Amino acid sequence: MFKLFALGGLAGLLSIASVSQAAEKDMVWAGCGITKKAFMAELAKAYEKKTGIKVALNGGGATKGIRDAADGKIDIGGACRPVIDGEAEERNAYQVPVAWDALAVIANPQNPVQSITTQQLRDIYLGKIKNWSELGGPNAPIELYVRRGKISGVGRTLRALVFANYDQEFPGAKFVVKSTGPLEKAIEENPLAIGTTGIASAKRRKVKILALNGKEPSYENIKNGSYLLYRPLYLVTKGNSADQKVKDFITFALSREGRDVIRRAGSVPYADAIGLVMKQVEQYDSATDRGLFNTVADTK
Repeated sequence: MFKLFALGGLAGLLSIASVSQAAEKDMVWAGCGITKKAFMAELAKAYEKKTGIKVALNGGGATKGIRDAADGKIDIGGACRPVIDGEAEERNAYQVPVAWDALAVIANPQNPVQSITTQQLRDIYLGKIKNWSELGGPNAPIELYVRRGKISGVGRTLRALVFANYDQEFPGAKFVVKSTGPLEKAIEENPLAIGTTGIASAKRRKVKILALNGKEPSYENIKNGSYLLYRPLYLVTKGNSADQKVKDFITFALSREGRDVIRRAGSVPYADAIGLVMKQVEQYDSATDRGLFNTVADTK
């Protein structure tokens, strides 16, 4: 009886130790909801199936993903914008580009407008175009929804790619919301609404995705750069000397197997369209040469 009890107790201790060791290998990810929808949910599921290691997924936005990863509060962050130079809270963040996303201009499904130009988009945000009739729609006011602040992933990218000005104000805004989720939900419900979000998120909503300059933000148009509002999506760690378990996950994300997961999720792996890097640098350089780029950032 004693032997059986002792063996049973030993088995229980070994089981507890095994569970404890597995938990130590588990990881926490937090950050940009668009990055989560673009590939992270599928990638975490595939990695757990392959290794048994769980990656808990939390939200919070790109800024939280960058800063919490830089501070060591989480194992991995997710971001849809680059680190801001000079920001003390982001100084220790190390970013690894994993996939490509695009900004999508969205309207309510009831809206008859199908396509707008980059200049029209700019004028909507500047308050110069105020009525849907100016875009071929009904005689009704445009109700523009924007994100609060200037350093969210969507907001900062929009300012960079459309306005070449990180400090651009949006006087055309009718409603200011705290995050992408409320913005998308409002546009689902408001026939007069318009706004901008990431394509990975927009595809999962009941909204109309408008073509821009006649190009839709499709997989192929993002991959070949013909849809202009594309951007990298990043995994973020504290410095470039992350724990081995984090390095192993990032290696998986960048591997052939990981890229297959990202493609199946409907996003373009970063390595599949590496030429977009230089194309976007040329766009930024052109804007800078024309004196358009203002690098002042709102850090509120």
